[in-house]
Amino acid sequence: MAEMFTTRPELSGTFGMVASTHWLASAAGMAILEEGGTAVDAAVATGFTLQVVEPHLNGPGGEVPILFARRGEAPTVLCGQGVAPARATIEHYRDQGLDLVPGTGLLAPAVPGAVSAWLTLLRDHGTLSLDRVLRFAIEYATHGHPLHPRVVATIATSTDTFTRHWPTSAELWLDADGHAPAANVLWRNAALASTYCRLLDAGRGAGGSREQQIDAALTTWHEGFVAEAIERHVRTPVMDESGARHAGVLSGQDLANWRPSYETPVSLDWLGHTVCKAGPWSQGPSFLQALGILAGLSTAEAPHASADQIHVVAEAVKLVMADREAWYGDAGPVPIDALLSGAYAGERAALIGETAAIGLRPGQPGGAEARLPRYVLDPPTDTRPAAGMAGVGEPTVARTPGDTCHLDVVDRHGTIVTATPSGGWLQSSPTIPDLGFALGTRAQMFWLEPGLASSLTPGTRPRTTLSPTLVMRGDEPTMAFGTPGGDQQEQWQLTFWLAHSVGGMNLQEAIDAPSWHTTAFPSSFAPRETTDAGLVVEDRVGDNVIADLERRGHHVVRSGPWTLGRLSAVSRDPDTGVLRAAANPRGMQGYAAGR
Repeated sequence: MAEMFTTRPELSGTFGMVASTHWLASAAGMAILEEGGTAVDAAVATGFTLQVVEPHLNGPGGEVPILFARRGEAPTVLCGQGVAPARATIEHYRDQGLDLVPGTGLLAPAVPGAVSAWLTLLRDHGTLSLDRVLRFAIEYATHGHPLHPRVVATIATSTDTFTRHWPTSAELWLDADGHAPAANVLWRNAALASTYCRLLDAGRGAGGSREQQIDAALTTWHEGFVAEAIERHVRTPVMDESGARHAGVLSGQDLANWRPSYETPVSLDWLGHTVCKAGPWSQGPSFLQALGILAGLSTAEAPHASADQIHVVAEAVKLVMADREAWYGDAGPVPIDALLSGAYAGERAALIGETAAIGLRPGQPGGAEARLPRYVLDPPTDTRPAAGMAGVGEPTVARTPGDTCHLDVVDRHGTIVTATPSGGWLQSSPTIPDLGFALGTRAQMFWLEPGLASSLTPGTRPRTTLSPTLVMRGDEPTMAFGTPGGDQQEQWQLTFWLAHSVGGMNLQEAIDAPSWHTTAFPSSFAPRETTDAGLVVEDRVGDNVIADLERRGHHVVRSGPWTLGRLSAVSRDPDTGVLRAAANPRGMQGYAAGR
C-alpha cells in the first residue's frame, strides 16, 4: 500500500457534511443543514450556488445527473440530462456541411436540464421552500462574489471570441475597454439574479402548497419567459468553431415537451458494497465494467500508483471505453446486463497483457456484433481548424475547454445526495442577455451517423460524461463521490475508489493520492480525438514508475504533481452513524464542511 498522505484532514461528525468544488457552495449547503434542512434541500442550495460561482464550469443552461438514497429505501437516479431538440436531425447538420456537431455555438445545445432537475428534486423530496434554498445564489448574483482566478482566466482566453462574434457575452463578461475582469473582483450578474427571482415570483403568485409553488416555477421555466427568451436567442446565427455562422434548432416547444425523469440506477457488487451509477445514456456503467474486469486481476490490488496497478487499470479502462463507444447511448436498447455480467468481465480481463494495447477493442456482449462510428474507424488526417478558425487566418471562435462541478451531501438522517452539474459554460455559447446565462453544448457528443448507439436522434439524450457515484450496503447509503473531468471522470473516480476500498485509505488520503488516466479512446468532445497508448500521470508516481510504464509501451505524459481530478466525497458508517467528508486540494477551490 502506498504511503498515506493528506493535505487536510478528513472531516468527521454526526450532524451533516457537504463537499463540493467551490467553498461558497459547500458553505451554502451547510447553512441549509444547520437551519434544519435535509440533504436534498442542501444539495439544491449547493447546486444553484455553483451556477453562480463556477459559471465557467456549469450554469442554468446545462445539465445534471443526480443520485440519492434514504436509509431503508432503494437508490434513485434523477436524470437532468435534456434531450436533442425536435429539429436536431442528422440531415440538418449534414446539410450545413458538418461531420461533427460543433462544440461551441448554437447547434450544440440539448434541452437545458439542470434547473428543472433541481426544482424537481426539491419539490418531490425536499422540505424547504424554493426561496430558502435559492437565496444564496440570488445573493451572490445580486450583490456579488469574489470572482475566482480560474473564471477570469477562462474569460481572458475567450475575449477575442466575445469581442468579435458574441457581443452579448462581451457585454456581461468584459469591461468597457473589452478586457476580462480582475481576479477576486466582486462580480455581479443582475440578469441571472432576475431570472431566479422571476421563478420565485411565479411560485409565490401561484399560491398553494410548497410543492405547488415549486411546480409553478417549473412550468414558468419550461413554458414561460425562459423558454421564450431561449427561442428568440437561437434564431440569430452566430459563429461557432466550424468557422461558419449557424442558428440553433432548440425551441420553446422542446422545453415544454421535456421534464426530468426518475430511474433505477445500474449497479455492481464490489467487496461488500453495491456501487450505483446512472444508466448507459451516461458513461457511468463503464466504471462498473472496469470494476468487474479488475475483480479478476490480482495486479489491481498492487500498491497504489505502482506501475503494475496503473498498467492494469489503464488497460481495463481502454476495454470499457471501447465498449462505451460501441454500445452506450440513448438511441436504442443497450445490452447492459450482458456488459455487466461476470462472464463478460472475465472475457475482457483475459485480453489484458503485459504491454499497452493499441486500438479500440469493443467486445460482443451476448454475442452481438459491435459497431463503431466511421469517424473513429477512419479518422480525418487533419483535424486542424478550417480557414477562419483560431490559429488559422482571421481569429474566430477558439475552443476554450469547459469542465464540470460536483457536490456530495449527507445528513444526520442518513440521506445521501450526489450530483455532477455541468454545461452552460460562459465560454462555449453566447450569453442570453435577458437571462444572464449561456446554453449548453452537450449535443456535441452525438454522432452524425445513423444506426449507432449514440446517433443524433431528436428526443434522445446525448451520451453524457457526467457520472456521480453512490455506494450502498444493503439498504443503507454509505458513500457518494464524483469529480469534474469529462472522459476522465470515471478514471479519476476509479483511482480514488481503489485507493479507498482496496488500499485502505480514508476519503481525504484517497483523494490526495496520485492519479492517472488514459487517453487511448475517442474523446466525447469535438473534435473527438484519440491518442493511441496515451497515458497521463501525476509526476508524484515517481520516475521509476514512469520508466516502467514506458517500457510497457505506454506513451506517458507528465501532467505535474497536483493536476488530475477535483474529487469530493462524503460517507456514513451505518453501524455508528459517523459521517465523513473530504474534498480535493487541486486547484485550491474544492472544500468540505461539516460537523
